[in-house]
Amino acid sequence: MDFELLLIDRIDAIKKIISKYGEENFVISFSGGKDSTVLSYLIDLAIPGNKIPRVFINTGIEYELITNFVNKLKEKDDRMVMIRPKYPLGKILKNYGYPFKSKEHSQLVHMYQQNGHSKSTMRYYDPPEERKRYGCPKILKYQFEQNIDLKISNECCNKLKKEPFNDWQLDNNKPYKITGERIAEGGLRASHGGCLVIDKGQKLKKFKPLNPMKDDWIDWLIRKYNIPLCELYYEPYNFQRSECIACPYNIKIQDTLNTLNELLPNEYRKATLLWKPVYDEYIRIGYRLKQYPHKILNK
Repeated sequence: MDFELLLIDRIDAIKKIISKYGEENFVISFSGGKDSTVLSYLIDLAIPGNKIPRVFINTGIEYELITNFVNKLKEKDDRMVMIRPKYPLGKILKNYGYPFKSKEHSQLVHMYQQNGHSKSTMRYYDPPEERKRYGCPKILKYQFEQNIDLKISNECCNKLKKEPFNDWQLDNNKPYKITGERIAEGGLRASHGGCLVIDKGQKLKKFKPLNPMKDDWIDWLIRKYNIPLCELYYEPYNFQRSECIACPYNIKIQDTLNTLNELLPNEYRKATLLWKPVYDEYIRIGYRLKQYPHKILNK
């Protein structure tokens, strides 16, 4: 489909949903990354002069360039809101465990570490033939076969991002969240096909206007309207998406650490302190990370 027609379709969808549920009831989840920046711009195209808050969660482990980008936007736009999580990362990791591979994997390993095998963990550990591609990689099955020293959990994202955002929604009476999630990002997001997320009570929970849009359309829109992004998306960094600093969920963590070591050494040091137990395990088993960048090893 023509990109212009897709733009018209997205604008119409935004107008329809926000009109139906009321502008005053919405809040935009703003990460400072490419997709949420495009989302914010697209909402303004669809509804000029809207007062929908853009909420950014400063977890303390965002890239400094992302935080600076959001702070500059906040100076010019009073719709930009910055909040912090209730608990620091160190306490969360100590109490619950570290992220490893993916949110789904981390959640299931945590369940196994707490209570042993269940139907859910066995379905992932030893899936039926038709679900083999979604099962646990062979190299990681040991995490479901023995007790390991590394405590693993997906609670990091929940405690740092999801819960603070939900609390802000409740406190400010904004029941409907607008996010920049897209199927094209893969992972769990690829399994959620619609633009509307409806809860069990058949009430709107989340609106994802960008969900069906592919990377080429996002890049086209950025060029068409000259939408300014955070520096991380330009030379020499060339990031493809934002995340917490060198998050262990990052499939290309080796490339990310190499870039940080070369261009953002302070961020590199912070990442290797935060996630060292996970990085060490990745290196030990030969998964995703072959080695720490040699420049740091030689210091």
